[in-house]
Amino acid sequence: MMDGYWVWDPSVVKGEDGRYHMFASRWSKELGFGNWVTNSQIVRAVSDTPAGPYTFEEVVLPARGKGFFDGYTTHNPRILQYGKQYLLYYMGTVYDFPVPANLDDVWADGRGQRAWMNKRAGLAVADSVYGPWKRMDHPVIEPRPGKWDASITSNPSPVALPDGSIYLMYKSSSKNYEPPLLLGAAMSRKSYKGPYERLSDSPVFSFHSSNKMDNDVEDPFVWYAGDHYELIMKDRFGHICGEEGGGIHATSKDGVDWKLSNPVKAYSRIIKWDDGTTTKQANFERPFLLFENGRPTHLFAATGSGPRPYQVDKTWNMVVPLK
Repeated sequence: MMDGYWVWDPSVVKGEDGRYHMFASRWSKELGFGNWVTNSQIVRAVSDTPAGPYTFEEVVLPARGKGFFDGYTTHNPRILQYGKQYLLYYMGTVYDFPVPANLDDVWADGRGQRAWMNKRAGLAVADSVYGPWKRMDHPVIEPRPGKWDASITSNPSPVALPDGSIYLMYKSSSKNYEPPLLLGAAMSRKSYKGPYERLSDSPVFSFHSSNKMDNDVEDPFVWYAGDHYELIMKDRFGHICGEEGGGIHATSKDGVDWKLSNPVKAYSRIIKWDDGTTTKQANFERPFLLFENGRPTHLFAATGSGPRPYQVDKTWNMVVPLK
């Protein structure tokens, strides 16, 4: 949590210094919560232990100007150790209006929607968790006109495989920001530099229901478990796990054909605190698992307090130790 900022998007790695580094998104509370799409920047905070507290250290990916696909906004960080390097996947966007500087609702007048449609998955690389970070000048994967993923590429979830290839799940939609939001999968077989080639021409996680809301998921966190892939992710409307904004768990042999687990629910917005009390968080999303010695030890998520999703008075990145 940071005074004066909305905080979101936790992603944690154990650095070469033995400390735990959280890459996260923040934007000023002088702006509305919805201004993540126009004003977010990726930052780094550090802790001696996985459970924190994490202390802000630096802005990692600031705005770099309208000449770049990520010129004004960086968001959705996912940090990955790749040999002796660190790969920082993220979403970036740029837009054709002045950078918002007040509490005006950017979604009410269409600016938020225009910025949203320019979201692209990007990548920055460094030899140290402290940087310096070299950003690729082009998105790692582009939308495909006329396809199910014609609008954006966002919410990247990378997996480094034993042979050095990178599996990448991403979010998109056929037309705009309206549901359903769907997930695709790509693979870069030679190095992290790409090309990232689609593994399927269709979305990789879809129930083919007549109710389009049934398919609406986002925020995947994917990992490789030796001979298969697993993921947890957000069920936007609760039509899969039974809880709006709850989490689901699924597995796949090839990263394309995904099967829901039994039980399907992976996590809930209802949180049990150390003192035994429980609260229902306004949000509990962008899940991230920290692995140590091959097993998950901590679940991180972006959360907030308020009456309902996205109606929040403050936000923070939460860590839940796993039994």
